[in-house]
Amino acid sequence: MAQAVNTRGPVTGTATTHKKRKPFLLDLYSTSVGKKYVMAVTGIMMIGFVIAHMVGNLKMFLGPAEFNHYAEFLRELLVPILPRTVALWLLRGGLIVAVLLHIHAAYGLTRVNHNARSVKYQSARDYQVANFASRTMRWTGIIITLFVLWHLADFTWGTLNAVGTNGKFIRGDVYNNVDRSLSRVPVALLYIVANIALGIHLFHGTWSLFQSLGWNNPRFNKWRRQLATGIATVVVVGNCAFPVAVLAGIVGH
Repeated sequence: MAQAVNTRGPVTGTATTHKKRKPFLLDLYSTSVGKKYVMAVTGIMMIGFVIAHMVGNLKMFLGPAEFNHYAEFLRELLVPILPRTVALWLLRGGLIVAVLLHIHAAYGLTRVNHNARSVKYQSARDYQVANFASRTMRWTGIIITLFVLWHLADFTWGTLNAVGTNGKFIRGDVYNNVDRSLSRVPVALLYIVANIALGIHLFHGTWSLFQSLGWNNPRFNKWRRQLATGIATVVVVGNCAFPVAVLAGIVGH
């Protein structure tokens, strides 16, 4: 009796591997659309901060008592729910995270645009409207970043506040610290130039955030431009009023 021959070959196959999926938010952020959303949302947060910061600083025109009281109010936020200055530092931390995300998203979109030059971040219509502002976003962003570091060293850390003066930085005496700093003409000019750069950045940022969120309709372009122009103008005029007022002797000693 013939023996059955096993003609079946060896069983072969490849193991199926499942790539671990990223969390939804990280997966979204890895796309250009996600980065544009982050640019828009963090941009709105920073616009809100800039406006609130400017409005609060306008109390300088009410005199030392009101201005220093406002500064103390910020340190006392949510007391006694939270210890003194904790809420302020939480706000600062959130703002720092927003700034870092904004910069990282901007860098990522720039790389995407360089790798696919036929796809621009701005549409042709947006580029025509923004023009100079859109082409200088990188440089105004760098100027603003350097200015913020100076601003912190001037008014928060105090390491640069009394340089070139006979005074001394006194923590809590915000009014006189501002007066002493902006009484130096080079520093006052620095604040004016930096805020003009901020205004240019705000104009294009406010204009383009609607496109980033998908709210780009030609019917709305007129009020988009008016909003962008209004925000940029108010911030530049408001912030530049401080060094001008100090140099003119309107406020301070």
